[in-house]
Amino acid sequence: MKAVSYSREGAARDVLTIGDLETPQPGPGQVRVRIRISAVNPTDTKTRAGTTPRPIDGVRVPHQDGVGEIDAVGEGVDPSRVGQRVWVWLASPGGEGGAPLAEWGSCAEYTVLPAAQATPLPDGAPDDLGACLGVPAMTAYHCVFADGSVAGRTVLVTGGAGAVGHYAIQLARWAGATVVTTVSGPDKAEQARAAGAQHVVNYREGDPAAAILDAAGPVDRIVEVALAQNLEQDLAVLRRGGHVVSYAATPQDPALPVRSLMTANAVLRFMLLYNVDRDVLADAARGVSVAAAHGALTPLPIHRFGLGDVVAAHEAVESGVTGKVVVDLP
Repeated sequence: MKAVSYSREGAARDVLTIGDLETPQPGPGQVRVRIRISAVNPTDTKTRAGTTPRPIDGVRVPHQDGVGEIDAVGEGVDPSRVGQRVWVWLASPGGEGGAPLAEWGSCAEYTVLPAAQATPLPDGAPDDLGACLGVPAMTAYHCVFADGSVAGRTVLVTGGAGAVGHYAIQLARWAGATVVTTVSGPDKAEQARAAGAQHVVNYREGDPAAAILDAAGPVDRIVEVALAQNLEQDLAVLRRGGHVVSYAATPQDPALPVRSLMTANAVLRFMLLYNVDRDVLADAARGVSVAAAHGALTPLPIHRFGLGDVVAAHEAVESGVTGKVVVDLP
């Protein structure tokens, strides 16, 4: 089969190769998926570059997410799943926690992974949406719902034009929350409104905390992309007893204002999807699929690359392109 792989860490143009690998066969409890679209996440490029190093045993096929069709099943898997259209998540090897991780990433004609990590894509949901789910949507789901229902609550999503921000907005709206988000400019504001945010604040103008309070009042839950930069703002707008959920690390760690956090009775939650327990991951995948089946989720803006342009795809992610970079498989 045609596949992208690498055997050492480094720059995309130095280590990524395109060639033939032996087509994998599903083992017990596994399925094999014929991949149509492989999605590139920032974590994929960081792992390849060695920013978040993991030992490489032989060669690694990159990319966690993708969409395709089950074409073979292993022992113990219902054979009726053959032919099922699925979105795959956490397909690439690695991670340190409870995630059931496979031997193959999605940037290949075929990937083999545990059956639970190939989630049926609802009828009517386009392939592009399936390719956008995985890491971004499951991270958003965990951030929005880990501390209970948000129905009737106000949720602040910082960085609403990002991939996680996009799905946090849509999942919170679907669950009955009022959503306010922060963005860095007019184009991203338009994207956040299209995702469903009722209130959009440009954090580069005026006093964003005051603008958030003016627009939506105190917020109950914050999905936070940059805690070090935003913690003071978060405390200024957080309702007493509210939750701040941080899903991204920045070069600068925050200094915690303990007294202010105590006064607010605030709850800080930190999460890394790759270390989340298996049952929680499975619940997130089910919840994301239910939301997709109800038409609550839309694809991110898609940037398409062919298999031969995978280096350019990685470099586009590293440049911070807004939307979802995908690699179409032949």
